Amino acid sequence: MIKVGIVGMGVIGRHVADAITRGIPGVALAGVTVRDFAKASGYRALPLDTLIRESDLILEAATQAALREFAPSVLAAGKHLMVLSVGGLVGVLDEWGQLAEKHGCRILVPSGAVAGLDGMKGAREASITSVTMETRKPPRGLAGAPWIEQQKIDLDAITTETLIFEGPATEAVKAFPANVNVVAAVSLASVGPEKTRIRIYAVPGQTRNQHRVTVEGEFGRLTVEIENVPSENPRTGKLSYLSAIAMLRELGASAQIGN
Repeated sequence: MIKVGIVGMGVIGRHVADAITRGIPGVALAGVTVRDFAKASGYRALPLDTLIRESDLILEAATQAALREFAPSVLAAGKHLMVLSVGGLVGVLDEWGQLAEKHGCRILVPSGAVAGLDGMKGAREASITSVTMETRKPPRGLAGAPWIEQQKIDLDAITTETLIFEGPATEAVKAFPANVNVVAAVSLASVGPEKTRIRIYAVPGQTRNQHRVTVEGEFGRLTVEIENVPSENPRTGKLSYLSAIAMLRELGASAQIGN
């Protein structure tokens, strides 16, 4: 039985906790950690150090900033770490990977709101020449991002499809830490954050989060298109927490389909 501790009880953490409680073979909920224990949604709330001690796997469903604070402690304790704020891995994955190897644990990253990571990992074994991504979201789905604040972009004033950002994944994960974890996952599965390019558009009237990823290389050309229904939080697609639940289900399963 894998005991899972969840850090963060927003949309993702709450849905994952509910799924474990309903029943995932081989998986049990050890407890949750939240800054405000009143937001534990009725689940057993524990201090972080206690949660780490009582869990086999810590699932991060908080923020990039929170992840960077506690991840080293999780890995140093020899506990597996499942990361949802994937942008937080950019620039530290090698270091944390060495820490995990030293203490006999693993860093796990669900596919989240994107598909096709298995194909990208396969293509990486030969040669990838380029990875580009286009993301289209309703304007309010980008609200609160540092880039929006820094550039003083009035999202409510946007009336037509507007290019908000263009650049490498390394910059995008800082500019939109809660909005484009997708590009972080794509970059880490392919050519790396520095070489992965993304364009982010705000599209008034759009009801879904759209992502189009194009990978070219020795293998040929791979194009993936996804249209995600936003969750209760417009910045998060439902597929994000469904993917985490699916990965937990595979951890306790006797067979695994895909890589």
